[in-house]
Parts: sequence; structure tokens; C-alpha cells
Amino acid sequence: MTAYRSSCRTLKDNRLALTNNSETPSPRRWIWIASGLVLFLLIVYSYLHQTPVKVHAITVKRGSIRSLVSTNGKVEPVQNFEAHAPIATTVKRLLVKEGDHVRKGQLLLELDDSDIRSQAARAQAQIKAAQANLAATKNSGTQEELITLGTQLIKARNARDVAQRNLEAYRRLQQEGAASPGEVRQAEETVQSAQADVSLLEQKQKDRYSPPEIARTVAQAAEAQAAYEDAVDALSKSSRRAPFDGTVYSLPVKQGTFVQTGDLLLQEADLSKVLVRAFVDEPDIGRLQIGQRVEATWDAVPGRTWTGTVSSVPSTVKPRGNRNVGETTCLIDNQDLRLLPNINLGVTIVVAEHNNVLTLQRDAMHIDDSEPYVFKIVADRIKHQNIQFSLQNLTRVEITSGLSEGDQVALPADEMKPLVDGASAKVVP
Repeated sequence: MTAYRSSCRTLKDNRLALTNNSETPSPRRWIWIASGLVLFLLIVYSYLHQTPVKVHAITVKRGSIRSLVSTNGKVEPVQNFEAHAPIATTVKRLLVKEGDHVRKGQLLLELDDSDIRSQAARAQAQIKAAQANLAATKNSGTQEELITLGTQLIKARNARDVAQRNLEAYRRLQQEGAASPGEVRQAEETVQSAQADVSLLEQKQKDRYSPPEIARTVAQAAEAQAAYEDAVDALSKSSRRAPFDGTVYSLPVKQGTFVQTGDLLLQEADLSKVLVRAFVDEPDIGRLQIGQRVEATWDAVPGRTWTGTVSSVPSTVKPRGNRNVGETTCLIDNQDLRLLPNINLGVTIVVAEHNNVLTLQRDAMHIDDSEPYVFKIVADRIKHQNIQFSLQNLTRVEITSGLSEGDQVALPADEMKPLVDGASAKVVP
């Protein structure tokens, strides 16, 4: 088009030159004039007969557009119950199988409890013995010990009284000159010794056992009580019942299996609603919000989609393989009970959704120097059209200005022939 205008100016200048020149043009000048005229005709012909660029026409439409975060996740039970063996014993009866739906209170299995019952009986006997020992300690001894101590105290007091009377007699005799000072001293020492015996027995009667002895007896009683409670607890766990309505999804034992203390017996969960732990890449974490819609798929059931919502957003980022991810949890409806614990799912989180907006195929939009634009088809020609956009996903983009509903935008039918502003266009299927 620019060349066409330049040729027109050249031809006009040549005509003015002929008009203003009174002399007859030279042959050389006639050659230049003829050449300019031929060039002008060629440019006009090329412009009028330009080969159109083949394009595909994309129509701007109204519709819905969603911005998505896609990742993977793992199923976990929301409400989970695990039964473990309370002691080393044998599985006596197994009343369910893996995959069974059970009701709250339903008996699931029974363990051989003969050893547990023996332990409980022994622990109960130990409690009674410890309680009797504690009572005796707090009462300063048994009844027999108390009687013996009382008898000893009476004898000691009698001996002290006799020694006291003897001392008084020796003192009178000393005054009369019939007793020596040594005899009086010996009588005094006898009284002191007898009084010491009385004091010792009185103290022993008052405080039969020391505080450490009482504390030790109390500890023995508490230990016996704890052993009994452990035995009773183990006995109660020898028969396992379902704590809620759910599904037995893991049953690693069989009837007659010998299990060690702590071995897993079974797992039950309410699978009507499951938790999916999704691993979201770090750049997408800021787009997550609680309550956003979630869609989950499982390769084992093609074409099936489970829905739910985001229940928590990541609080930290951690490495997972070669990715840095945040863990977000989603609650997924699973009324048909198809989703099982520990399976891997495809997870799609709808972070934004706009309805009844202008949308366009994303690959029809171009961006140069941060300026978005499209090639609009106007009267069979290509026009560079600046636009503004908002929401976008992998396939479509929301147009907020620059285009109207029904406008057609060009996509090149041949990747080797890029689109140029002003070029002639031919729409092909």
C-alpha cells in the first residue's frame, strides 16, 4: 500500500515537470516516464490482485470461563478407626470381611481372652493385698503387732517405776550413811535407761512406720490398681465393635492368626465423605481459598468426576520429588463409596469462574511488549486490534475490551505464513 502511494506521487511529479517544461522532452526522459508508469500499473495490479492469506475464523462468543489449578492428591478417611491387639494372643473369631459395610456397635472380631482374664484375676488379688498392707501401715501395724507393742510398753513402765523407787530408797540410805555415792549413781543410771526404753516404745506406738515406708506402701497399692485397670482394658478390647457406621477397608488378619501386642487387626472408616490431600505447586498456592470448588478424577473409573470443596489451604511449602508444593485438603462427596483410602486422584481446583462474558480461543491472542492484540477480520482483510483481557485458562481467554460479540478473529491456516496488518484474508474451514 505504501509503495502504491509512493508511485502515485512519482507520477504526479513527472506530469508537473512536463507541464512546466517548455522544451521537448529528451528520449532519456521519456524512458523514465514510461518506466514510472509501468511500475505504477504493476503496483496497482498487485494490490488489486493480491493473493489472500488463508486463515481460520474464530468467532467471539459469550460463555463461561474458569481458571483452574490442576494437580494430584491422595485419599484419606475423614473418620477412621483402627483396632490393635491389646496383648499377644490368637484371633478367636472373625465376623466381617474386607469391604463389608458395618453398623455402629456391630461385633467385628473376638480374641482369645483366657490369658487376659487370668491377668485381671491376679491383679485384683494384688490390689486387695496392697490395700490391706496400706491400711495396716496407716494404723501403725497389724492387730497382733499392736498388742505385742502394748505389752512391751507396760513392762517398760513397770521397770521404770521400780527403778525410780529403788533410787529414792538409796538416796534416803545415803543420807543416813548406809549407802555409798556409787550405789546412788548406779540407781540413777538404771532409772535413765528404763525411761529411755519407755520413751522409745511410746514413740514407736505413736509413729509405727516412717513417711517413706508409708509412701512405698501407697505406691505398691497404686501399682496394683494400675495393673488391674490395664488388664480390664485389655479384656474390654478382646472383643472389637464398630464405633460408627462405616466400611471395613483393611483386614490384615485371619481367624486363628497369632498376633503380637500392638499388631493391627482391622481398619474401618466412614467413606461417605473423604479427605483428599492435594499437592499444589508453589506458584499456585496464592490463588487458593477455602470453599473453592474441587473436581476429582480416578484413572480406575474413567469418565467419573467427584466434587467437593477446599477445606484448608497450605501453611508451609515442602519438597516433594522435584517439586515444591503446599498441602491443601479437600472434602469430597463419596456417597457411592467408590473412592478408597490411599488411592491417587487427579485434582482440579476452580480458583475463579465468570459466566456470560466474552471469550475467545486463547491461541488467537498475541502479546508484544505487554500489549495484547488480535488480528481481526474486517471486509476480508486483516486488522491489528488491541484488546484487554481478564480471566484466562489453557484454552480460552475473557475479553474485556477491544472486541464485540460476533467479531471474527483470524488464526493462520498455514504456520509458515504469518498474519500481517492490512493483508487480504481468505477464510477457510
